[in-house]
Amino acid sequence: MAKIRIGTRGSKLALWQAYYIESLLKEKGHETEIVTIETKGDKILDRALSKVGGKGVFTEELEEQLTNKKIDIAVHSAKDLQSDLGPDFKIIAFTERELVHDVIVSYDKNCLKKESPVLGTSSVRRTAMVKHYLPNCQTVNMRGNLQTRLKKLKEGQCDALILAYAGVHRMEYNNLIVQELNTEEFTPPVGQGSVAIEVSTGIEPGLEGKIREAVNHKASEYCLLAERAFLKKLEGGCSIPAFGNAVLSNNSITLTGGIISPDGTQLVKKEIKGDLTNAETLGTSLAITVLENGGREILEELKVN
Repeated sequence: MAKIRIGTRGSKLALWQAYYIESLLKEKGHETEIVTIETKGDKILDRALSKVGGKGVFTEELEEQLTNKKIDIAVHSAKDLQSDLGPDFKIIAFTERELVHDVIVSYDKNCLKKESPVLGTSSVRRTAMVKHYLPNCQTVNMRGNLQTRLKKLKEGQCDALILAYAGVHRMEYNNLIVQELNTEEFTPPVGQGSVAIEVSTGIEPGLEGKIREAVNHKASEYCLLAERAFLKKLEGGCSIPAFGNAVLSNNSITLTGGIISPDGTQLVKKEIKGDLTNAETLGTSLAITVLENGGREILEELKVN
């Protein structure tokens, strides 16, 4: 059987994800090859993601390689994938999820005791939530991979960074965590903590089945399907300060999701519970509830601005 060519971005965290997928495939006896691809999102670091083009800036070049059959699969952080991949691409597997919460990291353990700490982030959601829940803090736009951001932190461009625990843990920077943010307030973005496998819809069915068997974690998949259906109904991308987190208990899903205005003043958050086999229906239903309870107005305001 031919090697499974794994397409990935070149950052240390992206490569960690690619090697992780490679290890899962090798456990099932598959030969692999890792192909590193630079994306627009890796090149343009002086602007906020929402100004560059949203989540697609991390996936466009990888999708080109899928279309051209230069790679067989593309490995992404699930949170970086657009909610609608269009007719030519699909996700066929999600890995077992890491803890989903955000953390504040710094080289200064007392940074949050300052009168007005400056937190670095490139996320419109995190920026808005800081304004809502941590009004004594300021935020500054901080783009780049994890190592680039930590370098900027060390240079004094901010007092601390807000990051996903998953990436901090995978890169072994747990010692820099000064505060763990609870998901009840700082609800994470859709998909945080899981690695997703994207393919061309023309993938050979037998190969798709083998990849799913090696990589997919069913419990995590139910949660991700619910969250992604929620975001899709909102028509949300990276520039939308939406959030969603599904938790599995026995055969039931509890999905919490909502949207916050960029200035942090308006927050719409709702919850829905249901059977895991209705994961996507639950996500869509929650989105409708959010839209009907103030979410639509926040989205309209975002389009104006």
